[in-house]
Amino acid sequence: MTVQENVRKPLDRLAETLADEMAAVDALIRERMASQHAPRIPEVTAHLIGAGGKRLRPMLTLASARLMGYSGPWHVHLAATVEFIHTATLLHDDVVDESRQRRGRPTANLLWDNKSSVLVGDYLFARSFQLMVEPGNMRTLEILANASATIAEGEVLQLTAAQDLATDESVYLQVVRGKTAALFSAATEVGGVIAGGSADQVRALFDYGDALGIAFQIVDDLLDYGGATDTIGKNVGDDFRERKLTLPVIKAVAQATPEERAFWSRTIEAGDQREGDLDHALSLLARHGAMEAARRDALDHAARARAALEVLPQHPIRDLLSDLAEFVVSRVA
Repeated sequence: MTVQENVRKPLDRLAETLADEMAAVDALIRERMASQHAPRIPEVTAHLIGAGGKRLRPMLTLASARLMGYSGPWHVHLAATVEFIHTATLLHDDVVDESRQRRGRPTANLLWDNKSSVLVGDYLFARSFQLMVEPGNMRTLEILANASATIAEGEVLQLTAAQDLATDESVYLQVVRGKTAALFSAATEVGGVIAGGSADQVRALFDYGDALGIAFQIVDDLLDYGGATDTIGKNVGDDFRERKLTLPVIKAVAQATPEERAFWSRTIEAGDQREGDLDHALSLLARHGAMEAARRDALDHAARARAALEVLPQHPIRDLLSDLAEFVVSRVA
């Protein structure tokens, strides 16, 4: 398996197509992240939002609404809501993971402190709920509120599952559906709902976001063991050092000899990591074809995402979303 680092065209094309609406989203984010009484809030938020993230999730909301023919203003509020939820979870995740780098820059908890990151994350969650109420649509409010709870549940499940060798692929998928795919599927679903799509169309948009989110996370897990630090925005092997039982490792553990299982137990469960352990972990992943097997799973989910789009109207946006699903997995070829 090789890593393709610079395949960005579908995402760029989507960004260009949605440029005006994304500018409105960015303006709303800047307006709502302000705080009259606590200057630390915009300082921390601006550091993370200004780090040059892809803004993929809010783009999915805008794209879904445009695909379904929406012409009103509220998809901008929903997209900003999605980005606020995402940013809040990043702030909290970096504290939980004791991360020192995000998108190639020092994390907020490193530049300020854990308290600031947690409390500013709480503020952004609160802001997201203010935003999601404003369209006055109970269904979109329900979808985004449920996604917020699912994300938190997924993070808590990961705390116990990520360092337990008994964690299998079904539990891994449950974690991924919580911490990653829930926001992807909510982002696409609310776009369809605000546009007045049929139940079948809204379900198709949900299915697309769910499958795309799973593929995205599997690829992210693969890149941790094979990407370039300046591309993935963190150090290669961070998941191993943080003792996260991601899909490639789960697949290797399932085929491990007693000696290999003892290695994984020492490094992941007990956290006793020594010089050369990362290289040995990589050799075990290669020995059992774990990276290639995980890549095939990512390709399957990307194919499921593309298939979900088939019931939706013919539209250039639909083609871009299909290309996007292919792009997500093209990073590992």
